[in-house]
Amino acid sequence: MPDLVADDLVLLLCGINPGLGSAAAGHHFANAGNRLWPALHRSGFTPRQLSGPEDHELLSLGIGITSLVARPTARAGELTPAEIRAGGRGLRARVRWLSPAWLAMLGISAYRTAFDAPDATVGPQEITIGPTRVWVLPNPSGLNAHYPPRALAAEFTRLREAMGLPGPHTG
Repeated sequence: MPDLVADDLVLLLCGINPGLGSAAAGHHFANAGNRLWPALHRSGFTPRQLSGPEDHELLSLGIGITSLVARPTARAGELTPAEIRAGGRGLRARVRWLSPAWLAMLGISAYRTAFDAPDATVGPQEITIGPTRVWVLPNPSGLNAHYPPRALAAEFTRLREAMGLPGPHTG
């Protein structure tokens, strides 16, 4: 699944890995049950709720998408710790090359493994990758019962506010 990136990104979202449906569709977060798109809209990152086939529209907003691990699976839990650690090394290289203002990792458990940060929590991280600031968001998968839609959108809002971006879009 190719990265969705451009020059001058303000935010690079990093999913754990493509789901089987997303890989088949050729679009990031294409599964209708994925809560990324509602969270982006409710938190004010997008002017309307997008869907997987519209993922390219994020680029006009300065938002890109990449994956920690390229291998598609039905569930992220199918990935090995070695794959996640290797993905973390690859992600650091991509971030240094792209130099987005912010990197948001979507999934605390994967972040802890990829960045050898067992005590990390959701929110801002102390590390940077070059000039890029790092933030961890909850995994937006519908399988993540720890964060219902309202709580997920609240975490995305915290990031938008920390980035200094204006409030929710209208329309």
